[in-house]
Amino acid sequence: MKFLADMGISQKTIEWLRNQGYNIVHLREEGLQKLSDEAILVKAKNEERIILTMNLDFTNLLAWSRETLPSVIIFRLGNENYDKINPQLEKVISQCENELLTGAIISVSDDAFRVRNLPI
Repeated sequence: MKFLADMGISQKTIEWLRNQGYNIVHLREEGLQKLSDEAILVKAKNEERIILTMNLDFTNLLAWSRETLPSVIIFRLGNENYDKINPQLEKVISQCENELLTGAIISVSDDAFRVRNLPI
């Protein structure tokens, strides 16, 4: 699996995923901090990456587009620090690999996650 981290995702989460053997890039690393949400979706789809974000706009954009990819993991945690995100992300990756590869929006909260298969 390959990931694309949106601006709110910590560098410590990026490092943790890389240490797990995942291919991940952060928008900041590529100088794309101001890239529009629509362009982020196109980039992720073209590069076959799963978007990591805290931005709910991706849900609406994917629903309107009727696309099946890219998958998006949206973090909706009370504390969005990496030490809260990383364990939740580990659960999602281990339990939802097929959904992530075939197209899904996964909303992650403090105590659970919800999977919505694409298209919506």
